[in-house]
Amino acid sequence: MNENAGTAEATPQTHEFQAEVARLLHLMVHSVYSNKDIFLRELISNAADACERLRQRALTDPQLTEGDEGFRIRLEADKAAGTLTISDNGTGMSREELIGNLGTIARSGTRAFLENLGEAKDGQALIGQFGVGFYSAFMVASNVDVVSRAAGSDEAWVWRSDGQGSFTVEPADLETAPARGTRVILHLAEDARSYAEAYEIERIVREYSAHVPVPIVLATEAPAEEDDAETAESEDKAETADTDATPKIVEREIADGSALWARSKSEVSEDEYKEFYNHVSRQFDDPALTLHYRAEGRHEYSVLLFVPSMTPFDLFDPDRKGRVKLYVRRVFIADDVDLLPAYMRFVRGVVDSQDLPLNLSREMLQSNPVLEAIRKGVTNRVLSELQKLADNDAEKYIKIWETFGPVIKEGLYEDFERRDKLLALTRFKTTRSGDGWRTLAEYVADLKENQTQIFYAIGDNEAAVKASPQLEGYRARDVEVLLLSDPVDAFWVQVALGYDGKPFRSITQGAADLDAIPMPEEADNKDTDEPDTKADVAALVAYVKETLGDSVSDVRISSRLAESPVCLVAPEGGPDRQFEKLMSRRDGAPGGAGAKPILEMNPRHVLVKALAGHLDDASAKAFTEDASWLLFDQARILDGERPSDPAAFAGRLARVMEKGLG
Repeated sequence: MNENAGTAEATPQTHEFQAEVARLLHLMVHSVYSNKDIFLRELISNAADACERLRQRALTDPQLTEGDEGFRIRLEADKAAGTLTISDNGTGMSREELIGNLGTIARSGTRAFLENLGEAKDGQALIGQFGVGFYSAFMVASNVDVVSRAAGSDEAWVWRSDGQGSFTVEPADLETAPARGTRVILHLAEDARSYAEAYEIERIVREYSAHVPVPIVLATEAPAEEDDAETAESEDKAETADTDATPKIVEREIADGSALWARSKSEVSEDEYKEFYNHVSRQFDDPALTLHYRAEGRHEYSVLLFVPSMTPFDLFDPDRKGRVKLYVRRVFIADDVDLLPAYMRFVRGVVDSQDLPLNLSREMLQSNPVLEAIRKGVTNRVLSELQKLADNDAEKYIKIWETFGPVIKEGLYEDFERRDKLLALTRFKTTRSGDGWRTLAEYVADLKENQTQIFYAIGDNEAAVKASPQLEGYRARDVEVLLLSDPVDAFWVQVALGYDGKPFRSITQGAADLDAIPMPEEADNKDTDEPDTKADVAALVAYVKETLGDSVSDVRISSRLAESPVCLVAPEGGPDRQFEKLMSRRDGAPGGAGAKPILEMNPRHVLVKALAGHLDDASAKAFTEDASWLLFDQARILDGERPSDPAAFAGRLARVMEKGLG
């Protein structure tokens, strides 16, 4: 035994930090960590690591834990003294280890430390070096004492520092030192005294460290208890009471050292899943889907994920951050790491990796190959589970789709690799779906004769889409059309190549391509126009095109109209009409500021036929010109736009009405 180990006369040895340590500590406190609560997570993580290391050593040297085989972390708060103590019965440290481990930063120097930080892209476990995480304690403490005894040693040591420029190491009193392990005593700064409150400690442990693999107990002073009969006597003796009496300390377990996601599915009840879901999601609904499994092989990780049944309040957060918590060996790292793509941000839960390093800024973990592999594996598994649910329980899946469909569809233009899987999961309202939903597989199975494309219509809402005049020709031929009314729909259809070899085609873009699709017999018999009438309509089309000039890119006879006289469509190579308008609104430009539209005219409509019949009437020239512009403005109104010139529109409308009443 070291003769000086238990003597008060032993002289503390002072060790100077390098001159740059103050700057380095400033970096740790103000740059690396974004909130002060992290200090307790770091110290608990260090304590858990120490216990795990000793647990491993004891496999070959059982004497190290003889008489005290159970591991635990003990937190003790003293509000009166303003201290918080974190103790463990792990491997502990010798004098040399105290100096070396707690001097890691000082010995490496600021420059070397920053170089390591810059190279941490490959996931170097910088935080795993005890010194780095340990120094987060100075965010809340003005002074820190560390009392430690290495397992199997008969010496104990005290490390002390105010974090300003030096630290001391001296022998500890063996009678009060831990039998093994480490005790970290934080003398809390004035603005951090709240960390001596039991409720605050419990909150942090529950949020950050509830699932470390070592039980955590909280020791607090028991509340005073007095019998009524003893009250008067106690008051009489108050002046002579022993003011130095040691208060009674009670301990209670606040974390049991187990992790729900690390247990087998057969060991977890539905109530436990729901309770954990409510905790991790901070919602109070029931999960619509629970996904619990362990991946083994090249990378090992546990997954416990939930799909909510209600829309999370932050679903449309502009940052589109996910809310799956990342753990590394049951130590919480962050809840905003991109473990799933943005279009799966509604998923809540936990991913716990056995392979990821505990890198410098756990809450801001940088991407690395292991994380990429986990992200890919978890994403594919979530999609496969959703598909399995869609195949086996369509009603339950539809409820998920109705809640999160618009978000899932973001993946159709963001995730090319999984687009086919996402298209299989996508559900659509169509001209045939009624109150239900249709899949693309069902759509393709019901294609009409000679139909080679998947037709869609985009609008602000389902009712507006159904009212589109461009739908009329498709409806007349009983051709199914996808009714797309989510904002995201205008984007993904621009990049989606198609489904099952059938390309997507907007009903407001290019030629309708409907002539090859036969009309029902009863509808086909309605077209009995004489050749002269068709010639007159062709002449009217040429006249309207000349009259409108640069306002349109073309005027032509329509095969897509059945009831309305006119409609607007986009050129063959231009963007869809609704997409163009959406982009115009986003950029602040007036509607229709892009490519000039094509005006299509219904040759079977009575208004078009009547106007064509008056084309040769010289006395009606002004009327025909006004009518041509009114038809164009009518098409704009049907398309959800304002007339091209409201004042001119009003004047023309008045003149035409006067003519009709004359």
